Amino acid sequence: MNPKVYKSCKKSLNSITAMATEIHFNHDGSTTAKLLAGVKMVAEVIGVTLGPKGRNVVLQNKYGPPKIVNDGETVLKEIQLEDPLENVGVKLVRQAGAKTNDLAGDGSTTSIMLAHGLIAEGVKVIATGMNPIQISRGIQKTADALVLELKLMSREVEDHELSDVAAISAGNDVEVGNMISKAMQRVGRNGFITIEKGNSAETSLEIIEGMQFDRGYLSKYFTDRKTMKAEFQDCKLLLVDKIINNPKDMYKVLDFAVKGNYPVVIIAENVEKEALAPVIRNKLKGILKAAAVKAPAFGERKSHYLDDIAILTGGTVIREDAGLTLERVREEMLGSASKVVIDKDSTLIVTDGRTQAAVKKRVAQIQRLVENTEENFQKRILNERIARLSGGIAIIKVGAQTQVELKDKQLRMEDAVNATKAAIEEGIVVGGGCCLLRLSSKVNEIKKLMDNEEQKIGAEIFKRALEYPARQIAKNAGVNGSVVIEKVLSNDDVRYGYNAASNEYEDLMAAGIIDPTKVVRCCIEHAASVAKTFLTSDAVVIDIDGPVVKGMRPPKQTPKPTPMPMPSPTQMQMPMPMQTPMPMPSPMQRPMPMRRPMPTSGIPPMGL
Repeated sequence: MNPKVYKSCKKSLNSITAMATEIHFNHDGSTTAKLLAGVKMVAEVIGVTLGPKGRNVVLQNKYGPPKIVNDGETVLKEIQLEDPLENVGVKLVRQAGAKTNDLAGDGSTTSIMLAHGLIAEGVKVIATGMNPIQISRGIQKTADALVLELKLMSREVEDHELSDVAAISAGNDVEVGNMISKAMQRVGRNGFITIEKGNSAETSLEIIEGMQFDRGYLSKYFTDRKTMKAEFQDCKLLLVDKIINNPKDMYKVLDFAVKGNYPVVIIAENVEKEALAPVIRNKLKGILKAAAVKAPAFGERKSHYLDDIAILTGGTVIREDAGLTLERVREEMLGSASKVVIDKDSTLIVTDGRTQAAVKKRVAQIQRLVENTEENFQKRILNERIARLSGGIAIIKVGAQTQVELKDKQLRMEDAVNATKAAIEEGIVVGGGCCLLRLSSKVNEIKKLMDNEEQKIGAEIFKRALEYPARQIAKNAGVNGSVVIEKVLSNDDVRYGYNAASNEYEDLMAAGIIDPTKVVRCCIEHAASVAKTFLTSDAVVIDIDGPVVKGMRPPKQTPKPTPMPMPSPTQMQMPMPMQTPMPMPSPMQRPMPMRRPMPTSGIPPMGL
């Protein structure tokens, strides 16, 4: 039986346009079946990329050669199903992978597999009459408890293990792991690594002077619409240690930029909307290239960071307690950078090394402060500043024989860098899907925290779902997933697991099979969030037509004129009879023209 479908009209605020929609109710379970089919399709497609023996996915490219990728996040963006209900399922489960990739930089495939497991097992249970609200609460409580257990299993990553983390994330590519590890050694753990396309077949590493901090652009209007980044070459920097709230304060600097024909980046404590308006307006008009960024940190730390940026770029910080104001700013007070890249979360400043002597002097000053500081927190902050100033920026230029290979290697490199950063932030756990298997053995204890039997069933659903990634890794390696799971869980050593690359059961930590804790945590949290949304939804609204403008009549179908038959030669020789002219009607007989009715209210009908 088809789901109960209603057609509705979704209006916009001005009541002029409308969108035709269909509402699907899940009275007979067919709507859920369609949504689940979309979720399953996504899991099957990106599941083939999971693990050391995962395969690639070929993506069609209308404007060039096809893309061959092993990255789950890239595949996710390309999946679009013809059935609208199935496509809603695709978009819903896509959120789990996308959110995990945004926060942790990796793990989108594992997150999708986990979400698919929760949804598939949950649908089975709810079909028997269980309360979906209580089931969802059980799933959420289990996720919270599993995250706590995960933190207990985690430990800090050591330097020699960073290459293993990178290699695993890149699909067991040892070459990628070694390159990332080499870059980390050069710039330090707090250094910045960026991936670029190379000009040769060989992958190379380059270290340049620069700094990166975790503050993005203040307005998306500063960015390129395709990349959502603001990127400038040979630009100037205005450093201001205060909140800019007056538009007039910006005029002098903007005038410098227009006359000098160079981009300008404003780094300040904050820039209010009123002061930001002239910058955005002139940027959109193409008069100047500019962007504004909030200064890193707060209070005294913020002032120190601005001073560090000034040393690096050769600029001067504008602060009132030093007698400097924006009205009196001079062009030589602006800092210089050979390249600045700004996205929504971070800012990268690259310099040409001309200030290297001043930077070394500044690092020596901060180092003396470290030696005279006893508080661990202050020492950590000072060491972070040293790393930002002296670490530099590592640029990995990816080389390949073809454009297709280049794109695949670049995506692998980006995943590896993100996974390495995640490991530094929150530590590591055993990899290969075995960490999730170990967490599944904790669920029986977690069930005791539940309020009722239905919540316990939600916990049991999570227990089954935690096996899905390990099953897929085993499947891609050509072995039986159930056998692998049983053998791994029969051993109490949490480091013991299945190495799909070598087809061996061994100490995975010693073998270098490790995952960043942050990635696993995000997978659990986001998969649970998407599964709750899916299981508690009972109706779907989808668009079925394009926008309809009220008052616009459909174009009249003008009938095509019937061609006149050609007369025969005999008919052409016959004389045409004289036609009697029609008498013209008198003025009294002529019909009066129809008046157009005036609308009584609202917007007059269009097209009349």
